[in-house]
Amino acid sequence: MTQDFDWGAMEWFLAIARTGRLTLAAQKLGIDHTTLSRRVKALEEALDARLFDRTVSGYSLTPQGERFLAAAQRVETIALQAASDISGETSRIAGTVRIGAPEGFGSSFLAPALVRLGQAQPGLKLELVTLPRQFSLTKREADMAVSLARPKKGRLHAHKLTNYELGLYGSQGYLRERGRPETLSDLRHHGILGYIQDLIYARELDYIPQLSRDIAPWLTSSSLPAQMNMTLAGGGLCVLPRFLAHDHEGLEQVLPDAVRLVRSFWLVVHSELRDLSRIRICSEFITEEVRTAGALFQY
Repeated sequence: MTQDFDWGAMEWFLAIARTGRLTLAAQKLGIDHTTLSRRVKALEEALDARLFDRTVSGYSLTPQGERFLAAAQRVETIALQAASDISGETSRIAGTVRIGAPEGFGSSFLAPALVRLGQAQPGLKLELVTLPRQFSLTKREADMAVSLARPKKGRLHAHKLTNYELGLYGSQGYLRERGRPETLSDLRHHGILGYIQDLIYARELDYIPQLSRDIAPWLTSSSLPAQMNMTLAGGGLCVLPRFLAHDHEGLEQVLPDAVRLVRSFWLVVHSELRDLSRIRICSEFITEEVRTAGALFQY
């Protein structure tokens, strides 16, 4: 780096690397996109390196950009940790925490819980992102994420929140009309609901082969809440988490002994962020909320 390197350029670089869009990054930074473009060009000239490939679909990191990303994230973490240390543990917790979570868990369990956390910590700005996909903490798509599996690589810290059980459910109206299956082979005579096969983002969600190789869903969605609403509307039988189905009196579990699946939720935090006060507060809160509601997730 040259002597006149602008350290503020790392913030500009990170905004583009995380959004992949110049205009969106400029909006997040509160500056004009042409200004941001000039600043990034000046950064590349100062480093004598091309950090981004510019295409019609957006900005993507070059190999040199990937290396600079790791360095920029380390600098960002050090700055955040320094601010946290200086503010002191006794001061009010403040700042933004973005939490990524699967749709079902995020919308039904985590959303109301975060209201309580926000009320207890009014200085926190909480962002809950519920999408049917995995989140990249390395790219800082979220500060922490609830995952269906423990990550196998990356500078990530993970601990298991809980195991949770799933069963096969149908609406009362559907079961009155079509009858209750008595065995797994009876499922061939029922409408099955499930995930769109090529949009299953985690192998833990591929339930149908565990029921039978002879059945296929007739109505599918990438969204778990959508599948639940299809079930409530009488569309057929669907594998649903117990914590999601229990709130709906119109649903009845069928074949409880034959269909009992167990999956896990893991809370994942980037190792460089886990000691920040606001991250630690959120992590401890979510962990305790899940522990207290243990019976909701498992029989």
